Amino acid sequence: MGPILELDRLSKHYPGHRAVDEVTLGVPRGSFFSLLGPSGCGKTTTLRLIAGFEEPTSGEIRLHGKVINHKRPYERNVSTVFQNYALFPHLTVRENVEFGLLRRRAARLKERTREVIELVRLTGKESRRPAELSGGERQRVALARSLVLEPDVLLLDEPLSALDPNLRKQVRSELKSLQRRLGATFLFVTHDQEEALSMSDQIALMNAGRIEQVGCPQELYLRPRTRFAASFLGALNWIDGIGVRPETLRVARDVPPGGLNSVAASIEQTVFLGDCFHIELRTVAGESLVARVERGASCFEPGEQVHLWWMPEDELRFPE
Repeated sequence: MGPILELDRLSKHYPGHRAVDEVTLGVPRGSFFSLLGPSGCGKTTTLRLIAGFEEPTSGEIRLHGKVINHKRPYERNVSTVFQNYALFPHLTVRENVEFGLLRRRAARLKERTREVIELVRLTGKESRRPAELSGGERQRVALARSLVLEPDVLLLDEPLSALDPNLRKQVRSELKSLQRRLGATFLFVTHDQEEALSMSDQIALMNAGRIEQVGCPQELYLRPRTRFAASFLGALNWIDGIGVRPETLRVARDVPPGGLNSVAASIEQTVFLGDCFHIELRTVAGESLVARVERGASCFEPGEQVHLWWMPEDELRFPE
């Protein structure tokens, strides 16, 4: 079975700037697929091209194998959850959710509205207006308003960014669970690495308008193909041009066994993070490094001279 959504050499150019540059990828049916990258990398522009809010400079967008480049947004069976939710403040929860169905003169309008409100756990709050809801509840209304239209692909443009950190973690778990229950295709745009790694089946990492790497979260984190991918997807130490993750650095007072790569360093600071210690070090060569060690490990004090070592399989090497 082929992908439900395909981008083929998709580009969007503005005067003096290529926002999206020859992007090619396929989104599998029923997957939680994320576009991840820093601000200005082209991920939101790509989403807007798919939604029909922007027209490509070149390339094709295919839904179910059919080109949809020149279709208007309402002619594409995709729906968008915006970063600010874009709810109608004067309408109730029920009225916001059924708005699109009314425009389409859909059958079973009341029944479908009730079903999706129940699905996002807003039963009992149908008569409230957005100002009377929490941030997480407003996000659920925006989701329900899109899901009730039964889109082939649900597009989510950083929908969790307005939530506080604790609520954000709760809602992203709910969002992933909802996608699993529905078996729907979600295309999620985010600049947050933790969100993408924890929620996605596949991730397309973007940089300067291009796709840097596509793969499952474990592949991108453990086997990044470029220095950019390695650095963007988590903390990384550079030791003589070799990348080593903080969690794979071992800190010891004694010289490590022969045959292992190691470097001498002094401890500058230790920070207790509950489940681990975050240790900041500086090598003899002046390189600043970070190690993350388990809570039950030996305690280290600032000024101590130690040895850092790591296993060869934990090294990340990239061509110059």
